[in-house]
Amino acid sequence: MLPQNRSDKPLLEARDLHLRFGGVTAAAGINLKVYPGEFLAIIGPNGAGKSTFLNICTGYLRPERGQVFLEGREITGLPPRTIANMGVARAFQIPQLFTDKTVEENLLLALAAREGFWRWLPLRAKDRVEEGQRLLRALGLEPFASFAVAETPEGVRKLLDVGMALALRPKLLLLDEPTSGVSSEEKLRVMDTLVQALRAQGVTAVFVEHDMDVVRRYADRVAVWAEGKIMVEGEPGEVLKDPQVLATVVGVEE
Repeated sequence: MLPQNRSDKPLLEARDLHLRFGGVTAAAGINLKVYPGEFLAIIGPNGAGKSTFLNICTGYLRPERGQVFLEGREITGLPPRTIANMGVARAFQIPQLFTDKTVEENLLLALAAREGFWRWLPLRAKDRVEEGQRLLRALGLEPFASFAVAETPEGVRKLLDVGMALALRPKLLLLDEPTSGVSSEEKLRVMDTLVQALRAQGVTAVFVEHDMDVVRRYADRVAVWAEGKIMVEGEPGEVLKDPQVLATVVGVEE
């Protein structure tokens, strides 16, 4: 269900996005609005353009045509760091972590990066450590704080990657397959923790997902991608029963 206090003004808006890679159409007129406080799931077969959309919104790709707006301000083609500083964070399918550092050290480095490189030393400044501990608690990572990332299970790495994104204090978090590589026993616990942390901090989320159980449980709204277009969008209960979705999104459900 969409948040009852949903604003009529979108947090993020994509207008008529087009992008091709050779003979492959990755975006063919994408129009989408993301509203404050919602959790929007993007689903569709491999190669439909889902990750391309995230890359356009975060500045890693520039569309051939079309625009992206954040709170009414155009961000199309801005550098990823600039977009991140404006409040859009990204968590990747493969967590981007310092595997030789501890879980806590990764969060401290993310906090230091937010503040600027000239404030990196000392890394364990009191206010930074306190904020890092709050993130550890919010994501249930306290038991792993002193573990090297290389020694932790995939679910912990996924949550840590989200924690490093949250260290930037984003308004919007874009997640690419948050349960990819996570065991079936872990995935719901990971998502419960992730969603609770995001809602507690008032962070809007867009996530690409192939697990329909996760989509049913956690999405407020679903947008179905097919060949670079949005085929249908709406609430999960309706979209996931749509005959066209069932016929087109083949092999999505694990």
